[in-house]
Amino acid sequence: MGRTAFRVNGFTLVEVLVALVIMSTLALMAWQGVDGIVRTRDASQTRLERTLRITTVLAQWELDLTSLHETDVVPALTFDGARLRLTRRTADGVQLVSWALMPSTNEAEAGTSQWVRWAGPSVTTSAALQESWLRSQLLQDNDPAMVKTLSGLTQWQLYCFRGNAWTNCQSSGDVAQVAATPGSGVAPPPAKTVLPSGMRLVLTFAGGGGFDGTLTRDVAFGPQLP
Repeated sequence: MGRTAFRVNGFTLVEVLVALVIMSTLALMAWQGVDGIVRTRDASQTRLERTLRITTVLAQWELDLTSLHETDVVPALTFDGARLRLTRRTADGVQLVSWALMPSTNEAEAGTSQWVRWAGPSVTTSAALQESWLRSQLLQDNDPAMVKTLSGLTQWQLYCFRGNAWTNCQSSGDVAQVAATPGSGVAPPPAKTVLPSGMRLVLTFAGGGGFDGTLTRDVAFGPQLP
């Protein structure tokens, strides 16, 4: 009886190695694609969060300005080039608010500044408002009422709309002298600064944090309530 020859079919070592190389290449390409998608998503998420933060901060800025309230105790609006202080109406009384640009305390943002907001308590007496005003002159970056709003800034500028034109908010030319009532025998009150009808904010970003260049925001003031 004759012998029957059996032939075993399979892959050679070379074929297996080629297949492994192809699979590795495909896996690497797939991983690079996934990694690129994840990086793009993270960058978009970071930018979205920063945009939402800027929107929220500017909304608070606009609310402060449109809630201006004049008193005979402290100035309603002052800007010395470094710090803006204002008094605003609240549901519980009058509140003193301060906005300023201070050096960043974050090592990763060394050489830049952070925009901060400080708000005093709402008060109902002249003495309490004066105390809040004095406190706002001695603010430190560790004050518990200090809120760090935006970072990565190099400078900020403020312009006031007066006389149908934008001028530097540090100008002291808009002062009105209130006359005494004739025949009253009472001395006239001290000169009072005339509030502008609007304010322009210009923030300059250092770049590298998702934003660079400048951001400009104009706010029109409403009528002052007694």
